[in-house]
Amino acid sequence: MVLKKKKEIQVDAFFLDDQQLEKLQRFSKAEEQNLASLLLHCAQLNNGIQQIHCIKQIMPLVKKMDQNSACDPMVKACLDVLGETYFSLGAKNPLKKVLASSLNSLPEEFMTLAVQSFVCCLREELKTTDIYLYRKVLDNLASCMEDFSLGRASIKNLFEEVLQFLQKSLLDIQEENRQNHGNSIVQTQLMHDLLIAIKVSMMLVQKLQENIQGSLWKHHESFVWQSMCSLLKSSTNFVMDETLLQTVQNTSGLAVILFTKAMYEPVELPSLVSDLLLGSMKHASVPAWFVSNCGALCTEELPDPVLLFLCHGALAMLEWKNGTMGENGEKLLLDIASVLLSLSSELRESCMATSLSRILAIWTSSALAVLVSGSPNLKIKLNGNSDIIGKLLEYIYTHWEHPLDAVRHQTKLIFKNLLKIHRTTITGYSEKSDPFFARLTKHLLSLEWHVKGKYASLGCLVECVGTENILQLDRTIPAQILDVMNDQSLAPYASDLLETMFTNHKAHFTSRFQESAWIDQWHDIWVSPLLVILCEGNHDQTTYVMDYYLPKLLRYSPESLSYMTRILQASADANLGKKYSYYCFSFSLGSCSTRGALGALMACLRTARAHGHLELSNIMSNGLVSIECIKQGLVHQHNQVCIDALGLLCETHRSTEIVSTEEMQLIQFFIMYNLNSQSPSVRQQICSLLRKLFCRIQESSQVLYKLEQNKTKQELLENSTKRHPLRILQQYKDFMSSVCDRLFEVLFPGSSHATRFSALTVLGSVAEIFSVPKGQVQVFQLDQEIDSARVRTLIQCFASTFEEVKVLAFGLLMKLRDVAFNLQDSENLDLLFQAAMDLSTSTKPYDCVTASYLLNFLVHHKGLQHICLGKWVEHNSHMDENTSVSTVEKNTLAVIKLLLVNVEEEIFQAKKSLLQAAASFPMYGRVHCITGALQQLPFNNLTLVAEWKEMVARLIMMSYKLSAVVSPVVQSSSPEGLIPMDSDSESAGRLQMILHEIQPQDTNDYFTQAKTLKEHCKVESENLADRRPMENICTEMRGKERQTCDVTAQMVLVCCWRSMKEVSLLLGTLCKLLPSQAASEPSDGLITVEQVKNIGEYFKHHLLQSRHRGAFELAYSGFVQLTEMLSRCSSESLRKMPEQWLSCVLEEIKSCDPSSTLCATRRSAGIPFYIQALLASEPKKSKTDLLKMTVKELIALAAPLNESSSVIPQVHALNILRALFRDTRLGENIMPYVADGIQAAILGFMSPVWAVRNSSTLLFSALITRIFGVKRGKDENSKKNRMTGREFFSRFPSLYPFLLKQLEVVTNTLNSEAEELKIHPNLFLLLLILGRLYPSPMDGTYSALSMAPFVPFIIRCGHSPVYRSREMSGRALVPFVSVNEVPHTVLSLLEGLPDSTSACIRQNNIHGTLLQVFHLLQSYLESKQLLSSDFQQGLGDIITCVGTKLWLAKRPNPCLVTRAAYLDVLVMLSTHLGRFQKQGDPGMQLFGFWEEMNRVISDSELVSGISYSSAVPGLIQYIQSMTKLVISVLSVTAGPDIQSSSSPVVKKIAKPSLSIVHLLHCEFHEVRLLALEAILLWLKQKKSKQTAEEGGVLCLLIDLEGTLLTMALKEKNLQCFCKVLEILYNMDLRNVIPKTECSIKMNPNELLTWSLNIIGISNSTDVQSIALKFASKLVIHFLQNHQQISEEVLKKWVQLIVYFCGDEQQTEMLLAAAEVLKSVTTFLLINEKLILGLSDTLAMWKCVVLLLQNEDLVVRDAAAEVIQVAQSEKKSSKGTEFALRIVNAPMALDLAFGILCELLQRWGEIRAGVLILLEWLLGDSDLKRDSETSAPEEDDYLFDKGEVNFWAEKLTHVRQLSKHLLQLVAMTHLTLPDHRELNRLSRMALDQAQLVEHLLRALPPTPEFSKTAEFTRLAIQNERISVCLKILNLLKSDNTCKNENLEK
Repeated sequence: MVLKKKKEIQVDAFFLDDQQLEKLQRFSKAEEQNLASLLLHCAQLNNGIQQIHCIKQIMPLVKKMDQNSACDPMVKACLDVLGETYFSLGAKNPLKKVLASSLNSLPEEFMTLAVQSFVCCLREELKTTDIYLYRKVLDNLASCMEDFSLGRASIKNLFEEVLQFLQKSLLDIQEENRQNHGNSIVQTQLMHDLLIAIKVSMMLVQKLQENIQGSLWKHHESFVWQSMCSLLKSSTNFVMDETLLQTVQNTSGLAVILFTKAMYEPVELPSLVSDLLLGSMKHASVPAWFVSNCGALCTEELPDPVLLFLCHGALAMLEWKNGTMGENGEKLLLDIASVLLSLSSELRESCMATSLSRILAIWTSSALAVLVSGSPNLKIKLNGNSDIIGKLLEYIYTHWEHPLDAVRHQTKLIFKNLLKIHRTTITGYSEKSDPFFARLTKHLLSLEWHVKGKYASLGCLVECVGTENILQLDRTIPAQILDVMNDQSLAPYASDLLETMFTNHKAHFTSRFQESAWIDQWHDIWVSPLLVILCEGNHDQTTYVMDYYLPKLLRYSPESLSYMTRILQASADANLGKKYSYYCFSFSLGSCSTRGALGALMACLRTARAHGHLELSNIMSNGLVSIECIKQGLVHQHNQVCIDALGLLCETHRSTEIVSTEEMQLIQFFIMYNLNSQSPSVRQQICSLLRKLFCRIQESSQVLYKLEQNKTKQELLENSTKRHPLRILQQYKDFMSSVCDRLFEVLFPGSSHATRFSALTVLGSVAEIFSVPKGQVQVFQLDQEIDSARVRTLIQCFASTFEEVKVLAFGLLMKLRDVAFNLQDSENLDLLFQAAMDLSTSTKPYDCVTASYLLNFLVHHKGLQHICLGKWVEHNSHMDENTSVSTVEKNTLAVIKLLLVNVEEEIFQAKKSLLQAAASFPMYGRVHCITGALQQLPFNNLTLVAEWKEMVARLIMMSYKLSAVVSPVVQSSSPEGLIPMDSDSESAGRLQMILHEIQPQDTNDYFTQAKTLKEHCKVESENLADRRPMENICTEMRGKERQTCDVTAQMVLVCCWRSMKEVSLLLGTLCKLLPSQAASEPSDGLITVEQVKNIGEYFKHHLLQSRHRGAFELAYSGFVQLTEMLSRCSSESLRKMPEQWLSCVLEEIKSCDPSSTLCATRRSAGIPFYIQALLASEPKKSKTDLLKMTVKELIALAAPLNESSSVIPQVHALNILRALFRDTRLGENIMPYVADGIQAAILGFMSPVWAVRNSSTLLFSALITRIFGVKRGKDENSKKNRMTGREFFSRFPSLYPFLLKQLEVVTNTLNSEAEELKIHPNLFLLLLILGRLYPSPMDGTYSALSMAPFVPFIIRCGHSPVYRSREMSGRALVPFVSVNEVPHTVLSLLEGLPDSTSACIRQNNIHGTLLQVFHLLQSYLESKQLLSSDFQQGLGDIITCVGTKLWLAKRPNPCLVTRAAYLDVLVMLSTHLGRFQKQGDPGMQLFGFWEEMNRVISDSELVSGISYSSAVPGLIQYIQSMTKLVISVLSVTAGPDIQSSSSPVVKKIAKPSLSIVHLLHCEFHEVRLLALEAILLWLKQKKSKQTAEEGGVLCLLIDLEGTLLTMALKEKNLQCFCKVLEILYNMDLRNVIPKTECSIKMNPNELLTWSLNIIGISNSTDVQSIALKFASKLVIHFLQNHQQISEEVLKKWVQLIVYFCGDEQQTEMLLAAAEVLKSVTTFLLINEKLILGLSDTLAMWKCVVLLLQNEDLVVRDAAAEVIQVAQSEKKSSKGTEFALRIVNAPMALDLAFGILCELLQRWGEIRAGVLILLEWLLGDSDLKRDSETSAPEEDDYLFDKGEVNFWAEKLTHVRQLSKHLLQLVAMTHLTLPDHRELNRLSRMALDQAQLVEHLLRALPPTPEFSKTAEFTRLAIQNERISVCLKILNLLKSDNTCKNENLEK
């Protein structure tokens, strides 16, 4: 359901002048309607639409007239008027088109007259001499030639005049453009006029060819010929003129070819164009007129863009169809292709690249047209295997991932056409067997799925060869494509390809088979994998599959819906899904991480209903899904299932579908539990879906009202059985009212930000949708639901610390402002105004935002002046008299005046003491309120202009003064630490000293002359000491309220940089006042040109001087507003300013003058921002000359040619370039400079100066992101953010020789035989870039940019002495070696390793080579070619070769690092071969390999004992690698095939030389840790039954319990200890407990005590968590087996669980507690018997309640599983009744209280239980203590919100608990005979009630704003107490009633 706005058509009416009216009046007749009277009537109408209807009546009237009336002067007069009207109308006015189409049907006899009239008018038009009115004439000429016979006839009559006019207009506009150089606005307009003039000239030549080629034609003296020559000459000049817009040049290229075609011999034309394009023009063979007019084009070297435009002209303007141009035409076609392909490597700019791709696509279409009737020779030259097609494929592979959408789209078109071209050229072959198609398919399928180009190309190929043929190559393709869909950037491509494939496949089946036979097979291939993903896929994948794939599938095959719902329904209802086809869906309702069958069902039904395939009533009646099922969906733990269930209710195909009562009830249920969602996207979706529902209610209610009005009584009686319209409308009203009640209800004190956001957004939608337009009845009005309490609630939302809540509340109040103000009394408004003024000067930054919203709300009140402002400012009676002034304007002016007076006074005080200002009245709040007030003023519609002018001038002056006070701080060298944190008098003295030391220390002389800081400081402090005694400083800091005010550095800095920020934003806002009066006199404006210039200078000063990032970033946002305004400005001097500023700052950077104040540290501080703002303001459509000029200069500075040049300009240039490359607004315009930027960064890395190297690194990082895209994942080596070498080097060709040269230089330094090690700084950067490239299987033979030359250099990089560089060279080599080359490369690398007898062994070289072997093998073994014979052959050779160098893994090799590297290679081989072993036996050679491995192990130090100390380099690495090898071999040799074999060789392998126990006893904890991790993995495999039944790794786990128990007691290493406990926890306790006595001499109870003690002793949360889980498992085991546990131990265990659930605990501990609670739920929490006793059981339930309110979603989800277990037990015990199971936390909390009240009844513990629950309800807060501690803390930290839980809402929990308690008390008629406990509770509650009342009275007048936290706390406690007292009174009254009954 899409909400569309109806678009109204605007038609401007035409008016006649007095003379025309008089002419018509003379002929019009009153008594009968004639032509004149009709026209007169038409001209008097004011509405354009009515005039259209009137004009349509003219022709029928004319046709009725008799033939003689052609002589009637009335007709002549009317036709004259019509002609004048036609030419006066604008080109886009619909009236013009209507008039033309009417006149087209003018009877023949009137034609001559009409032509005369039109010719006369046209002649007048052509006399126009004003260049700026040419556009109107040109538009008129164009419309005359477009399907308008009269117009065309007129132009024929005036052909020469028209030609002359066009000729003149082209020359005039060109001259005018030259004179206006630099004025971008005028030039843009002239360019468009020029474009139209060229287009009209072309139309003239195309549409009136017979006029040109008539008798006047070939005489070279004739006027037409001369004019044509002039047009040709002008077009040639334009196409060669680079200063013109590209569209103008392009169109001129078309014109040149068109005019030449009109003037040249048709036969020779193709050869002429060929010669032009190839630059082989012979002047002798060309007519003189052509050379004289197109001489500029007859040169050998035409500029690339000109060639491109001429190619376009040739393709668009010549006749390609039907082979009219013969062989020359075919030659031209091929020539154009070769020119275009050669241009593809030259044209870099984005607009050129786009044009080129479009023109290539046009070429392929032309080629297809020529081929139809082309010669056999052409077919050979355009065959798929030909040279041209090969090069075009190269172009496609290079550009299919181009960053520009347009280029990618054209590339797809080119590919599609290429396939058609090849198809046209082949005869005799079918597409299936054609080798070109076969080769292409194989290549495309071998590409990785992250290549976007693969999808579109495969889609085109499917259309050629059919889906079935592609599936025969690989059946898993549909599943593979669906797997890709968890990446949003690929999902649209993937879904398009799937759609193409399943559509084609279905068509294939339908043509071959009978209907029923194939549908199941089709479903298996295309629908079943989709269902698996919807049930089990991750969140992103399911979302994108639903968004992109599911709607396409259902649209194409609606019948598949029943198949899907049948399977999913069965899965969601049964315990095990029935097996359909290949896929078995196990029963699953989903979880917090997967949707399950229920979620998938909701998703399918939602999509189907939204797209109109299903009605909800059908879904219900057919039993597809029950109400309960939807209910479960609405509160599901998985967010997306909730959204889909809600979508199912809200989204419909028809926007007027009536909302059923079930839907309304379900929506109310949903709103109860889902408003508090922490995920912003979920909140947005909820609000958007509810909005759709409200729109549906509104629209269907209008339909119902109409039905009701149109019905007769009879009909009403007949339809009384159906739902009555009035009844439905009443239900709508009640429903909307209850929804609004709920939404206002959740805005209670302490409600979370999420809840408020959702409620306010939905209320805003309601207010908007149900607003009352004139003459319409509304089913519901929000105004009627509003009372004063609700208005107060909305105003209190302004106090929220989240700005979006303030925005929403303000928006809602604005919609309801009339009601809101009527409900507020004047006293309340006065208090609000007072609060706003107080907040505007608060030291808390977020308070001033609240003040701004309050003031913006209050200025709309008519009585504001009388109620509030009267006290503050003198009243201006003159304003009251002026009734035309709007309330808002009047009030805003007064409020701004008041704020300004205050802030001016505060600035005056701040000049005396900035510290006092920071502590007592930071000024930024006032300025923020002023800006806020200005922003909601309608500047175009102000009445009090003079007052505003004065105000603007004062505001600007105030801004400068404030800035002067605070700028010393933000411009000092180190603003962040400007003031010491201490508040004693000594530091106050130091503070004053620092404030005086403003001179920045990072100017240009910073690098040249070091300052001796100690002396400098000493002198300063002495000067200060003389100046001022210490006491004064301290007294000055005495605050208004407290004795002294502690000023922290944070306070001063915040005061200063926020003041700068607000000043910048205010000045930016003021600058926007200028454009509003650009057209009128400057004196009318609120701000003068001079003021704007000064503001510009101010920004310039601060951006170039500030050192605090916050300050210059925010000055930047104000400056951007200014520069954008300047670029649109009509004043020449202002428009030129950005350019002047830019050249000034570049000059200053270049000059490197020591006196310059530019900041050379802090990444050049504000300078990059300054330049960014100037460049980003250039108009988008312009030639971006400023950008080009700046970047060229900066690159020249960043990579200086001579060493001697200064460092500082280089640093600045690198920093500025970094900012420009990161700026997204510069878009593709900056891409041509990327290659130069990379070169500058790499060369800068070699600088001896640290600052240059640092800036180069930052620039390099920005460029890598710019080229390869933003890195989304954490995987450094993922396939995303990479590109093929071909694409990289074709986009940045200059980098190919550069990188190759640099690599050569780097590797030469590595290979020097000298002993000294040279480390080249560039190696790292080069490997970083090369590691991001990969080879493409599409790399053909045509590529000049082959990747091969890089390989030997990268291999040599592995010899670097730097470890990280060797690692990177290993990774970087992989992409450069294609998969089939890997075995050969690995073998050559291994053969290059030395033998043990070699003389010179360099360990660095060995290590680098081994790393390269490792990474190559890894990629090889993970590739898809695992089962081919070549693969096995290659692997065999590698294993043999590895065996020859085994000495490197053994003791003869003295270096442990290289030994470890060799072992890593062996481990990888061993692991992969183990996998093959399980799949089947590839031959005996592997047994030899395992035998070798056993020898390596038995020869190692792990067997014989380690003699080294752990400090030996590489030892730990070595023993870890050896351990991995042992574990790998153990898991292979434990396999059943080896263990059960009788062969002696195999028996030898089956007994490895090291056991797992041996590893566990090793002294090195790294070895023990790896062994323990392996055991844990085997245990989990055993649990999940992944290993073969009995045998396999199970034999490795036998008898480990004792060893592990011993380890647990002795293990000192934390990680190992943690793993041991985890293994014990995962083992079967029936095997562990019997071993405790003999292994560790403990009985089971002692083991439990020991594990509980660990929790107390350990500091590690990991150890504590696993120990608690283990202890809990023991407790449950003992209790279930009736083993005795002491009371004390159980109490300790419960206390530990309670301790783990504390709010301040870490997430791991909370999750451990949740897991424990889940495991004990069935046995302890919901057992029929109270095993632990009431208080302990309730304590554990309280833990569940606490966890359900934790801020961390993961914790809440884990706790909700406790409720899931409880609900499942309930369902199984009750049987049929539906129970909500997998629920979100809010629902779980409600269910928890319900279950608890049920349990109290079941246990018979209602009396004791209710009292405990009442204590929960009352809470345990000590109000007095809270109120005392909160006051001082609040002011200490500006931003610290303390330990706040942003999710939990105390009152939600209170309301849910009280609801269930009241039900319990009412249901059980509870009696409490002993009143003692009850009275104690009552007394406590009453005491608290009194205290709360006292504290509330003590608060200031508007506590919700001034003391928000305290007010909220007291309001919450107030409600808790009142609910508690209510229940206590019920208990007492029940009890007293019963006692009275007994007495009776």
